[in-house]
Amino acid sequence: MSLNMSGKTDKAKPMTPDAETLAPGAGSKVPGAGSKVLGAGPDNKGLFAAGFDQGKEDPLIASAGPDRAVAGIAGARPDRAVAGMAGTGPDRAASVISEMERYKIAVDEEETGFVTQVGDGVARVAGLRNCESGEMLEFECGIIGMAINLEENSVGCVLLGDETSVHEGMRANRTRSAVSVGVGDCLVGRVVDALGRAVDGRGDIVSDKTRPIEFMAPGVNDRQGINTPMQTGIVAIDSMIPIGRGQRELIIGDRQTGKTTIAIDAIINQKGKGVTCIYVAIGQKASSIASIAQTLEKHGAMEYTIIVASTAGDPACMQYIAPYAGCAMAEEFMYSQKKDVLIVYDDLTKHAVAYRSISLILKRPPGREAYPGDVFYLHSRLLERAARLSDELGGGSITALPIIETQGGDFSAYVPTNVVSITDGQIYLQPELFFSGQRPAINVGISVSRVGGAAQTKAMKKVSGSLRINLAQYRELEVFAQFGSDLDVATQNRLAHGERIVESLKQMNQSPLELEDQVILLYTVSGKELMGIPTKQLRQFNSAFMLHMAENLPQVLDNIRVTGQLSPDDEECLKHAIEEFKEEWLKPGWGKGRQRVRAT
Repeated sequence: MSLNMSGKTDKAKPMTPDAETLAPGAGSKVPGAGSKVLGAGPDNKGLFAAGFDQGKEDPLIASAGPDRAVAGIAGARPDRAVAGMAGTGPDRAASVISEMERYKIAVDEEETGFVTQVGDGVARVAGLRNCESGEMLEFECGIIGMAINLEENSVGCVLLGDETSVHEGMRANRTRSAVSVGVGDCLVGRVVDALGRAVDGRGDIVSDKTRPIEFMAPGVNDRQGINTPMQTGIVAIDSMIPIGRGQRELIIGDRQTGKTTIAIDAIINQKGKGVTCIYVAIGQKASSIASIAQTLEKHGAMEYTIIVASTAGDPACMQYIAPYAGCAMAEEFMYSQKKDVLIVYDDLTKHAVAYRSISLILKRPPGREAYPGDVFYLHSRLLERAARLSDELGGGSITALPIIETQGGDFSAYVPTNVVSITDGQIYLQPELFFSGQRPAINVGISVSRVGGAAQTKAMKKVSGSLRINLAQYRELEVFAQFGSDLDVATQNRLAHGERIVESLKQMNQSPLELEDQVILLYTVSGKELMGIPTKQLRQFNSAFMLHMAENLPQVLDNIRVTGQLSPDDEECLKHAIEEFKEEWLKPGWGKGRQRVRAT
């Protein structure tokens, strides 16, 4: 019996024998259906029978036997279950699936924000919730930016282009890639900006490879010890403050004391040594950068040098990314081409000032000297990328020469002490020495190389071992001698010897010396052979003697250059040559006007 909606009782309809044998629940009713979902028995009309039973309100889900319960709504035969709605077999199903694949929709996901504020080379963009630090953003006008400040409701980014074309409300899209620059041999010999674009007027640069400006420094296991010298050609540095390939050596001093000159001489000295050089100018005058380019071109050094120029007129953001871009170019030669690279950052003081400007505009909390709290990390992550790779990675290297400018000789200022603690040593240029005529004006008391003798050849170690001690003793005695005139003979001899050391270490700009010439020069200075030579004639004597060696004893120079050692036989020949040449030099009229003409 069943109760209808009106409350009346109707007689129950008898069930068919087939329906009684269905699996549990197979005979349940489907609400709202008015037709048989599946025909039963021999009058089955097939899958989704279209015939409606006008006299029956409740459709039967299935009227097959137990062996057909698995087929469910598939129809009369279980083998047609796969066909589903196709109704004609598996071939038709495969055809339908292949047809559907043709109409797949490709979804291009894009995250877009809009500019809420712009000014001073910095823009704030809202709506980029998934933006990452250092990611490149593309603005509607074509300008690109780099996200450096991730805030709760906006992203602060620096604009790497003309900020006047960016305005409030403009759309900015994520690129899901880091800021990159072009790298490779196509940059060698060119002057480029911080984005790798040519600024020397010699046409565009087409590079088929790029590298991100931010890259993780190699780990300890990927490095090896520094044991190969990076000759600068400057006697005072190569003898007392040696620099090795893969080292980070700071050049520090007041303005106009010769910091850039040392770096340029080091670049010039790499000619023919298989070293690629990169000079990064940060906040320099355009005229100064042009003068440096002409100097390198004059000495044939542009053949293996890249100049990355970020002038004082460029936005702070371009000065900020310039050293990272130069390091990315250097890494291409170190990692991919397994070469040695010398990179100069001139200078990181202006780099820190540019970063401070950006940080203050972004309203980051200022710290000591108004620098942000991560100014140490600003330079550490840059300089840590300088290394000498292990032999398994090719053995390439990056040697970094960062330059820091001090104010009034304040060696303990914030940025100088940061970089001193990061690097492997420093070359300190003292203004008093510079103005007294000592060029380069290196204070050997403060200057140090933490690599030391590991970056020197055996010949250089042999002739320069006592040089620093003798020079330090001379500086002390020089101060003591100012307070009295009565000095014993031993003190007078030490002062005379120290004067000859100082005079021999003086060196003209853009005139680096080869290793063998430095060894010859230091050998003559370390002994007492020069005591009879007047101090004013000493530099002239040294030049003439090196020319004499090149003309009469070239085999000694060749042995030093090839083996890096000063053998006992070569030392004996050198000693006799000094004595003979000194006798000739002291003859009346012999030493006057004698100049060295050998090219170095």
